[in-house]
Amino acid sequence: MKAIVYRDNGSPDVLQLVDRDRPEPGPGEVRVRVAVSGVNPTDWQARSGATGPKRFPEVTPHLDGAGVIDAVGAGVDRSRAGQRVWLFMATAGRPTGTAAEFTVVPAEQAVPLPEDAGFDAGASLGVPALTAHRALTVAENGPRRLRPGALDGRVVLAAGGAGAVGHAVIQLARWAGATVISTVSGPEKARLATAAGAHHVVNYREGDPAAEIRGFAPDGVDIVAEVALGANFALDLAVLRARGTISTYANDGGKPVELNVLQNLVLNTRLQFLVLYTAGPEVRAAAAEDVAAALHDGALPVGEEHGLPLVHFPLDRTADAHRAVENGAVGKVLVDVAG
Repeated sequence: MKAIVYRDNGSPDVLQLVDRDRPEPGPGEVRVRVAVSGVNPTDWQARSGATGPKRFPEVTPHLDGAGVIDAVGAGVDRSRAGQRVWLFMATAGRPTGTAAEFTVVPAEQAVPLPEDAGFDAGASLGVPALTAHRALTVAENGPRRLRPGALDGRVVLAAGGAGAVGHAVIQLARWAGATVISTVSGPEKARLATAAGAHHVVNYREGDPAAEIRGFAPDGVDIVAEVALGANFALDLAVLRARGTISTYANDGGKPVELNVLQNLVLNTRLQFLVLYTAGPEVRAAAAEDVAAALHDGALPVGEEHGLPLVHFPLDRTADAHRAVENGAVGKVLVDVAG
């Protein structure tokens, strides 16, 4: 099979296209013929060494993808062979991700993909959708699971609604019944956030964004899903209701977070940091189940008309796909693996 590998941390140039033997699934595992591989910021960060040195002599990158199960290991229902699936966390503790024609994952990390959902949609789930689910289920009095009606009466602020996680926050929050406000940096991203389903979109670079958000949510925002905590913390606090939650999954731009303790004491702020690796298997399993339900309901479409443009690269240009993500490509970067 063809696979992308790297043996040293570094720039995208360390990625190489090589021939490798097809992996065999062990007990509790499935082998998937990968159709599309999704690229996330965490993939290039792992490759570059930003999140620490690599743990294996050779790594095939990418956590997410979609394809068809073609073999199963001992203890796995044989009827799963031939099943269309979406994959998540493929490289969590393992050296073999989805940037290859075949990959092996624990069976529970290969989730059935509805027949009416394409492989592009499946490969766009994984990290963004599970992160969005976590962001929406950590509030003090909020639900721990998502379903239609679970967020009725709540107001969600999706920072960066044109990004992959922000897009998933908008879609999942809408599916669960929330009123969704999104902040963006300009008209084009506003168009994408609206297409994703945001009820209200605010350009944080113009006018008085806090006043505009308060105009849509006079009692304040219940949950903020935050991608740039240092840059946006003051705005988040200005619109957060008492006992509200700021769920932060990144700090784009790297601005330090300045914490006014008294202000947060008065608000009874819940500040929730989150990353999937340490969220725990039960949390990830619940998120995958709820995301699968939303997908089945047609709540997670992708493509520019749905607010998430798709940027495709062939497998032999995976390095260019990484460069696109590093350079802030708008939308979801995908690698087409199957010819």
